[in-house]
Amino acid sequence: MMPELGVIEGYFGRAWSWEDRAEVINRLAPIGYAFFHYAPKIDSHLRRNWRNIHDEADTKNLRRFVEHCASHRVKSGIGLSPYGAHINFDRTTKDALKAKIAYLNMIGIDDLVILFDDMRGDYADLAERQAEIIDFAIGCSKASRFFMCPSYYSDDPLLDRVFGQRPEAYLETLGKLLDPAISVYWTGEEVCSREFGVGHLVSVAERLGRKPSIWDNYPVNDGPRMSNHLHLRAFTGRPSAMGSHIAHHAINPASQPILSCVPALTLPLCYRRGEAYSYAAAFAEAATAVCGTDFALLLQEDLNLLEDRGLSDIADRLAEVRQKYASVDHPAAREIVDWLSGGYAITGEMLRTQ
Repeated sequence: MMPELGVIEGYFGRAWSWEDRAEVINRLAPIGYAFFHYAPKIDSHLRRNWRNIHDEADTKNLRRFVEHCASHRVKSGIGLSPYGAHINFDRTTKDALKAKIAYLNMIGIDDLVILFDDMRGDYADLAERQAEIIDFAIGCSKASRFFMCPSYYSDDPLLDRVFGQRPEAYLETLGKLLDPAISVYWTGEEVCSREFGVGHLVSVAERLGRKPSIWDNYPVNDGPRMSNHLHLRAFTGRPSAMGSHIAHHAINPASQPILSCVPALTLPLCYRRGEAYSYAAAFAEAATAVCGTDFALLLQEDLNLLEDRGLSDIADRLAEVRQKYASVDHPAAREIVDWLSGGYAITGEMLRTQ
């Protein structure tokens, strides 16, 4: 069983262009991707400056994005991170959130996504605070579907080290307080999960009182370390059996939009082919579909170089590899050249300020 597939654009670093975003939708909609949630960390008007409204140019782009999604039968969504609202949800904050939701209503999105990731969460009544905010936002919204991301969106202890110790029974309390129709994003046993097991997903569903919606942190490569690598290989560790235990499966793409489509094309194959799935064959098939036969063969030859070794390990070959891909007339090749030139580098400062 294949769940509803989608994209959650939730990476740090430089933003895609609106043209790239449209092209990704063009490529993924025909193979089964049914929603696209716009939530890049760099868009401060959805995060640290969420109380501010986008300017006229960005508003036009957001409306065109919604229209483009609709023309491809893809549900559009916007992810809003109401920084500070869970600390003091007073009248001023409520008025600001109401105004922001009214703005999103005007944009015309299908899905409203409330995100509480990347925020301090060690409050005993965190679930109660967040449930109140979500209930208020839904009451103001004209969206047809609602998603949320908890502050602790994985069992990974890394989250407790970075954002404070999670409250006891946080997930269970949140599940009881949220309307069952609200989808809850979950990244798995790790922030960047290497695999998803049915047993784990069953446990999460029991705690949440609903099937989780997977926020899959592959092929994202937005950390200071990860940005040195291109994530191109086909999906693995996503058995078809997980499909009946989740509500949605959204991928967080890489900083390189067209290259992201290579692994993205393989996820539906994981579900459709089941035990017959071969990740090497899936990569070759997807790379050929995105890049053409000759370019796909180049990528296949250089997978170890680009994905495993990465920039820090090929410093002595940068000029050679850059020249190799500069000779290829394809947008994905230009992304590789840009990456080799440091154009997609992620810094710790970006993680702290975006």
